[in-house]
Amino acid sequence: MKKQYVILFLAMVFSLIGFSQNGNIQGTIIDEKGLAVPFASVLLESLDKGVISDADGKFLFLNIPSGKQTIKVVYLGYSDTDVEVEVTEGITTNVTVTITAKALELDGVVINGYNSGQAKALNAQKNKQNITNVVSTDQIGKFPDANIGDAVKRIPGITMQVDQGEARNIIVRGLAPQLNSVTLNGSRIPSAEGDNRNIQMDLIPADMIQLIEVNKAVTPDMDGDALGGSVNLVTRTSPNGFRVAATAGSGVNFITNKRIVNGSFLIGDRTNNGKFGYMFSASINDTDFGSDNVEAEWVNEAESPLSGDDIEVDPFVEESDIRTYLVQRVRRSFSANFDYAFNPNNKLYLKTMYNWRDDRENRYRLRYRSIEPIFEDGTETITGFQGEIRRETKGGIDNDRNKNARLEDQRMQNYTFGGEHLIGKIKLDWMGSYASASEERLNERYIEYELEETVDSDPIPFNADFSNTRFPVIVPANSSDVLLSRYSLNGITEENQFTEEKDWNFFTNLQIPFSLVKEKEGFIKVGGRLRFKEKNRDNNFFEFSPETSNFDNLALLPLVDQTDADFLAGSQYVAGAYVDPEYLGSLDLQNSNLFESESIVDEFLSGNYLVKEDVYAGYAMINQQVSDKLSVLAGVRIENTEIETNGNLVVFDEDGDFDPNASGEIKDDNSYVNILPGVHFKYNVANNTVLRFAWTNTLARPNYIDLVPFRNVVREDEEVSIGNPELSATKSMNFDLMAEHYFKSVGLISAGVFHKNIQDFIYTSQFTDSATGFDAFQPQNGDDASITGAEVSFQRQLDFLPGFAKNLSVFLNYTYLSSSADGIRNEDGDERTDLDLPGTAPNMFNGSLSYGGKKLNLRLSLNFSDAYIDEIGGNAFEDRYYDQQLFLDFNASYAFSDNLRLYVDLNNITDQPLRYFQGVKSRTMQMEYYSQRLSVGLKYDLFKRKN
Repeated sequence: MKKQYVILFLAMVFSLIGFSQNGNIQGTIIDEKGLAVPFASVLLESLDKGVISDADGKFLFLNIPSGKQTIKVVYLGYSDTDVEVEVTEGITTNVTVTITAKALELDGVVINGYNSGQAKALNAQKNKQNITNVVSTDQIGKFPDANIGDAVKRIPGITMQVDQGEARNIIVRGLAPQLNSVTLNGSRIPSAEGDNRNIQMDLIPADMIQLIEVNKAVTPDMDGDALGGSVNLVTRTSPNGFRVAATAGSGVNFITNKRIVNGSFLIGDRTNNGKFGYMFSASINDTDFGSDNVEAEWVNEAESPLSGDDIEVDPFVEESDIRTYLVQRVRRSFSANFDYAFNPNNKLYLKTMYNWRDDRENRYRLRYRSIEPIFEDGTETITGFQGEIRRETKGGIDNDRNKNARLEDQRMQNYTFGGEHLIGKIKLDWMGSYASASEERLNERYIEYELEETVDSDPIPFNADFSNTRFPVIVPANSSDVLLSRYSLNGITEENQFTEEKDWNFFTNLQIPFSLVKEKEGFIKVGGRLRFKEKNRDNNFFEFSPETSNFDNLALLPLVDQTDADFLAGSQYVAGAYVDPEYLGSLDLQNSNLFESESIVDEFLSGNYLVKEDVYAGYAMINQQVSDKLSVLAGVRIENTEIETNGNLVVFDEDGDFDPNASGEIKDDNSYVNILPGVHFKYNVANNTVLRFAWTNTLARPNYIDLVPFRNVVREDEEVSIGNPELSATKSMNFDLMAEHYFKSVGLISAGVFHKNIQDFIYTSQFTDSATGFDAFQPQNGDDASITGAEVSFQRQLDFLPGFAKNLSVFLNYTYLSSSADGIRNEDGDERTDLDLPGTAPNMFNGSLSYGGKKLNLRLSLNFSDAYIDEIGGNAFEDRYYDQQLFLDFNASYAFSDNLRLYVDLNNITDQPLRYFQGVKSRTMQMEYYSQRLSVGLKYDLFKRKN
């Protein structure tokens, strides 16, 4: 019986492969500059057929009657274009269609690059079957965004977590970074970080990307691990002619008054016969900057001097830091893309990208620690505070790479080889890729001095002001207690960290014409994907004890004073003096005559691991035009996940010493299958009005470190940290409804609602370990969570206004989110209620006002995201929140000619800090300020089309 099914299937396939008495039309759509036009409507009106061009402007019609046929291309903001094609029986005819931007009917309205980029983005969004937001390279260039993360944050429903003032981790529709996928040309980007699956968006320069697609409702032919959404970054492709472009600029970071240097270059061409094309591009950004940071850890309990029991007191800071960061960030990117068309039916391509970022960082940290209240004698009334002080310098070794700084070397590379083939009526495409991401931090050094007591052997008394909990202040009560000569060496350490993720991808897709409705277009698409991941982390940590007395007196060492009257968090935060990082970098720590070394196992061993994750996926879907207005895409995806994990059992005895006899390696494995059905409806109410509905199912696999079967037992502290290889993937059932209206003058107004039912979300649970009776911390699956939201968006040129105002454009979008999470238990094991799902910002808003003239272009851009819970603690008091952000940026450009223009960018006008708060908004947990950044430069772009 099985053989009969196989024979029947093969007969169907070969009947489809065989040529009929018709031919095919394959083509490319380009604009007047010769650049590819993505996602255009391509029509054969006489046959009532239509297709959409792909991201590279390619389109294909199958089974077209021989003879003369007229192709019509319809594109918002461009004139409708008709091209006559001679179709030959049994042959695929190749054609290039050039479309031209149309002038608006109102006098004095300028069609500039922004309109062109906006047109490409809006056409892509309008013509795609699923709910998608698209940003084109032209739009990216109109905002002052150095990295791709800053560009993505302007899309509706997206907010970003920042690192050192740059957007790094992406949150889509309130779902945390590890719950979303980021792909490069459809291939998943690996993560360079060891604790999570987050993609470092600040690793990729914005000018290396041609198109950004944010798929908020994924289709079955996309990877299913996209709980919030899938962001696809499309690299630049070969042009339809010779193109050369370059950018050169400089600027200043106002926090350090140090320079910015940036530049980019691309060159591409295509042979005269059109078969071979290439594109080389490179980018560099070198900036010296920093940040001013204050951190505080709050508690609301203290030991009673009367009973010895813990009593509730007014919240006070148990530990506080003043930190000064000095950073040099060098971001480089290289890309080489090639394609070769053997004939209209067969094409191969190779796409490569290599990103390399060096972060050289010196950090100076003043820490007030072990802070406890001073009680009035015989009472429980607090009269003051006391504790210890530590001063720490972070640096690195003295060589050409580290330069006496901690060097974080992050690299991401991707190599993709694939093909596109037309075999009769069957479209076949395939791809194989290798990608890796790594983070290496070698010879990272710290030297720390401590001051634990006064000359009278009492804890250091502090003057603590917690009246303004947004800016808590702790200073020594007596300057004589904290002389540098009284500090003693607490430790000199050096650590090496290495994390790498490797990713092999293979997929193939078959698309076969098939229609369930007579005289209407449709196709069946089937395919499979193999994805093999390997993630490992290998760290070590050493402590060095001096054999000489050279380190006994901090005051006699080479020092640097980081006290800054313009410290951005406030001049009340006095940093003081620290060991000079050049001195730290010069120390010969490996000389046994000078230092005794010891490996500190508890700093790294439990965090080292190896994880192998294999995913085997297959899908089938049908895309059917039901009527002239309604089309449906429906299908199912099946993903089988197999995981092997290696971790460590690490035990420390009652004295805090590592117990090698009780420690050892732990291995585990797990597997699970996810079935992910989905359906997408698209209804064209009118030519430029679209209504969409989608029901999809997606997942998010646990972070690697959460899956590792490690067990870290600290008997001295009576605590146990435990991994959980049995974690289930978080799953979501998603519902989306969206309405869109596109203006002829290149604009959009849209509104939509969405809902996500989430199961098995992951959080860190605190409970009593049954084996030891200690406090245990372990990632576990919660019960259920839900997110409900709404999005509205409006963008258009204000061509209906009089005078110069005709050339004004607005860009506005707003997203509202509401969420809830069940099954989360506090430190006492009781279920907590009224908790939001971590990462869900209730309100997000983007806006910009721009002026586009013949020469001068101006834009003021605003990005706002609301506060949200970031990490769930043992109780409400310990919950950590990521505070709201309001960024205001300005950029301008002036065109000297069609090819050359001057640009000016001013970022972070509002001096928006990164801020976390604990429990309530007014209680600062961390605040980090970056100041403004100014860049000025020239952009040159020359294109010569092929005839």
